[in-house]
Amino acid sequence: MFKKKKILIVSVLLFALFGGYLFYSKGYFPKKPDFPTDLNNFLDEGGFVGSSELGVPFLLSIEYLRKGNYPGSDLIIEETLTPGSNYKRYIASYRSEGLKVYGLLTVPEEEEPPEGFPAIIFNHGYIPPAQYRTTEKYVSYVDGFARNGYVVFKPDFRGHGESEGEPTGAYGSNAYTVDALNAVSSVKKYPSVNPEKIGMWGHSMGGFITLRSMVVSDDIKAGVIWAGVVGSYPEMISSWRRRASTPPPGIPSSARRWRDELQAAFGTPEENPDFWNSISATSYLADISGPLSIHHGTLDASVPSEFSENLKGLMDKAGKEAELFLYEGDDHNLSDSFSTAMRRSVEFFDRHLK
Repeated sequence: MFKKKKILIVSVLLFALFGGYLFYSKGYFPKKPDFPTDLNNFLDEGGFVGSSELGVPFLLSIEYLRKGNYPGSDLIIEETLTPGSNYKRYIASYRSEGLKVYGLLTVPEEEEPPEGFPAIIFNHGYIPPAQYRTTEKYVSYVDGFARNGYVVFKPDFRGHGESEGEPTGAYGSNAYTVDALNAVSSVKKYPSVNPEKIGMWGHSMGGFITLRSMVVSDDIKAGVIWAGVVGSYPEMISSWRRRASTPPPGIPSSARRWRDELQAAFGTPEENPDFWNSISATSYLADISGPLSIHHGTLDASVPSEFSENLKGLMDKAGKEAELFLYEGDDHNLSDSFSTAMRRSVEFFDRHLK
């Protein structure tokens, strides 16, 4: 009897070890924290179980982002462009997760302060990646900050324009946020920049990236968000759907289905609130790196202004500094209020970065 029991115990142990090896070799338990960012490919390959009991961090969680390393690189001037009114313009490149990412860089022509110029990382909104061009769109926006004494860097997120990599979309993948965080590190190394005076601006999708970056990195001292996708993930599911009948072009079809993919894998926000809170930047505002200036048009047909109103309330509740400007009757781009919103944004950055 004892011999049979011993054989049974050994068999169970061998089976457990073999099963554990299969799980490990197939990627169910990460061999090392290499921080993949493509949610859909990772799930398709069976790379994540999703069990919190296993202690496996989830790819989209804020804690997972915080454990990442975002060293950036030196900014390399690739092309000199026609200068602006009082600033130089370049196409520059940097590295993000081994990818060569391009961007628009502006540098004031005025005398450089002893400690360097303050800088703004400029996160653009959604533009079909195949149609994106570094020097097109947001021209007046960049100019508004560049001519007021700021180094501005507008990264072309991976898969946009000439940037390497695949455009994964912002909401089912952390890839664009990773590119923004690496842009921060790269700009900090630029000789003309004061590394202690880095701000971040974002519009629409770029607002989502800005808020996410600011609860991950302490390097961003102030943030300005225009018409931002700044709701929690549960709010984005319940209150925000693109109105187009067809998905936006230029990103993989799987990345467009992030709502369905996430709910199929982890349940609805009602069924699994802990998971949805873990991936929402709004759950981490107690740790935000600096104050916010929030701007939104009340007739925005692309992103509900309630997202911005709710964010202001959550910042107040967290005891964090934030200002909110609602522009009555204005649209997603603040077309009618552009001059006022830009003036307020520059004044905000001046107070916190100069």
